[in-house]
Amino acid sequence: MEIHNSFNPATFIAKHLKLGSIFYSLLLLLFVSNSLFAHGLSNEKPLRVLLITGGCCHNYAFQAQVLKDALAKYKKADWTVINEGGKGTQAVLPFFDDKNWAKGYDVVIHNECFADTQDPEYIKKITQAHFTGVPAVVIHCAIHTYRSAKTDDWREFLGVTSYKHDHQSLYPVKKAKGKHPIMNKFPDNWISPKDELYVIEKTGSNTKILATSVSEVNGKTYPVIWTNQYGKARVFGTTFGHSDDTFKDVVFTDLLVRGILWAARK
Repeated sequence: MEIHNSFNPATFIAKHLKLGSIFYSLLLLLFVSNSLFAHGLSNEKPLRVLLITGGCCHNYAFQAQVLKDALAKYKKADWTVINEGGKGTQAVLPFFDDKNWAKGYDVVIHNECFADTQDPEYIKKITQAHFTGVPAVVIHCAIHTYRSAKTDDWREFLGVTSYKHDHQSLYPVKKAKGKHPIMNKFPDNWISPKDELYVIEKTGSNTKILATSVSEVNGKTYPVIWTNQYGKARVFGTTFGHSDDTFKDVVFTDLLVRGILWAARK
């Protein structure tokens, strides 16, 4: 019986040299891709962020640092922080005297608390910059800032109207129906750390409610997370953000980051 042995040493070696070549080519491609990705990150244009903060009632220096650290996990950013006006409720910041105060910024974060400042011309210096296209994020007491003003410019900019809040408590948050990138990965059963629930009396025609909580005082449902279109500007807002514990909660800070990036179209 004749036995045919199909093994050919030369063919075997050539085949495995070819496989080795493919393997090393793939390794080289992976190395180059990772290098290009890292190079892209290092050359990424930083997001230019302006934070307006200060005033009554909150730990603003701590909150500013938390915001910086939270955004840094996802996006390079250059920050300008205006923490002025003392701890009262009637500040008028000289910063806004420059008509180009918002020029060059990708997004402005309002986390100030000046409820009793009323000058309509002063307020319009701020809102006009946003109306013409500067994106914004509004956090907690920014919703009550300028609430004593007779004009509605600031309230139209916010997308909501509020003059008071309920007591501090742990508020279950219910997401609104429909998908939105800001609510991506936001849990279905999140309960706020101890925080205040703002009584929202009115929402604007361009306001989109993303989440709500229920008052323990009157049983009514109020928006706690939303977006607004104000002129050419995207606005993201939340009424939460009173306590240090809220700012220590990664669910909340990741929400703020997504809101910042969405407003800035990043």
